[in-house]
Amino acid sequence: MRIRWYPAHMATARKEAVTAMRKTDLVMEVLDARAPHASCNPVVETLRKQNRRPVLKLLNMTDLADPERTPEWLAHYNALPEATALAVSAKAPGDVARILKAAREMVPERGTPARLLRMMILGVPNVGKSTLMNALLKRRLAAVGDQPAVTKVHMGHALGSDMWLTDTPGLLWPGLEPQKALTLAALHSIGTNAYDDQEVAVELGHYLLRHYPGLVAKRFGEMAPGSDGHHLLASVARTRCLVMKPGVPDLNKAAVVLLNDFRSGALGRITLESPDDVRAGAA
Repeated sequence: MRIRWYPAHMATARKEAVTAMRKTDLVMEVLDARAPHASCNPVVETLRKQNRRPVLKLLNMTDLADPERTPEWLAHYNALPEATALAVSAKAPGDVARILKAAREMVPERGTPARLLRMMILGVPNVGKSTLMNALLKRRLAAVGDQPAVTKVHMGHALGSDMWLTDTPGLLWPGLEPQKALTLAALHSIGTNAYDDQEVAVELGHYLLRHYPGLVAKRFGEMAPGSDGHHLLASVARTRCLVMKPGVPDLNKAAVVLLNDFRSGALGRITLESPDDVRAGAA
């Protein structure tokens, strides 16, 4: 399955980001802690390196991610040059305070009324960027929704008298790699019209059965040895009594249930990749 989703406003937003980056002291990149690599936009990395800008990588929604995997990702990103990584939840006030403290420490020569610390916040769609920005501003300005591509224009806001924050639309990139596209679809970072729920849920099911069989069993019942994503969807349909007609499971509805349970955290705290996976892929 080839997933293609690059709305026209993203192409415009990318051009605007190039201009905004030149006027920025620090890049805040919001990642989904359940898939930090898949939600890391290579365009952002290229732009910030070209402009020699440090990056504060915020692994958001850590309350939904595997607590054993998040420290591995923090170590991975903190080892990069000109990068600092924090595990945060946009809903935790203490985490928000840590973000601003880290930003000041990364650019100590900025952060006064005479020399504003100019930051821009970026991320792929639906990683909680707008929620995080509202928490930083301590007021609701950015639109928040559970659908990708809610924010469509750049917006700038003062953070006190010494900091400035530019919000940007969720940015994907053209030519998404198939595996990253599947992962982003599972995270709900791609518009639902661009993929088939059942195909994405089957791939998610393969991963869950390999890495989180206990969580699957707790939620949907024990699976037979050798089961795959197709078998899992059939099990979900059976346990939830989802049928198209007597004896025929409704696999589409089962796919939606599995995806929603993963996205909401009802299935448990799950991370879909590890730094070792990334290193193996690069080898």
